[in-house]
Amino acid sequence: MPDSFSLRPSSRPVPRGSGDDRLFLTGRKLREGAELMFFAYRAFTRDPDRILHERGYGRAHHRALHFIGRRPGIPVAGLLDILGITKQSLARVLRPLVEDGLVESVAGEADRRQRLLTLTAEGRTFEAALSEAQRERLARAFRAAGPEAVAGFREVMARMIDDDDRDDILALVYDTPGEIP
Repeated sequence: MPDSFSLRPSSRPVPRGSGDDRLFLTGRKLREGAELMFFAYRAFTRDPDRILHERGYGRAHHRALHFIGRRPGIPVAGLLDILGITKQSLARVLRPLVEDGLVESVAGEADRRQRLLTLTAEGRTFEAALSEAQRERLARAFRAAGPEAVAGFREVMARMIDDDDRDDILALVYDTPGEIP
């Protein structure tokens, strides 16, 4: 590693595994994996962070918008389960989204105490702007890596989820129970 570290663009090719790296569980390989996840996540959130910042929002707002958009009419309790946060934290996130006209909160038909959340037209447009750059980044990476690498990526990500939560989360992500497509 050079004495003065910088993140200047590199022409170095992305390292590709041979599929037979028997030392993949060494401390060094695990540290490299953790660091790659950090830098990939930083890049993955860069564009949405800029858009969110312009409107005075943060990543928690993006997560709420994403899951409300994926599940129109989701009960507040369902969003709490997905996000794994407290009611108080969710209230701090939802309040400005509702006040700014991005999310609509209506009483449930069967239980009027239940609050159902849906994105408004403006909310759908805003959420799409936040997610588009991320989808483009994933598409570029998936295309460059190829289908076998993408399948491996999905497998690793799924295996990082706690065993007790995995089936429920995979059903949520893939709309099928307990499978990794």
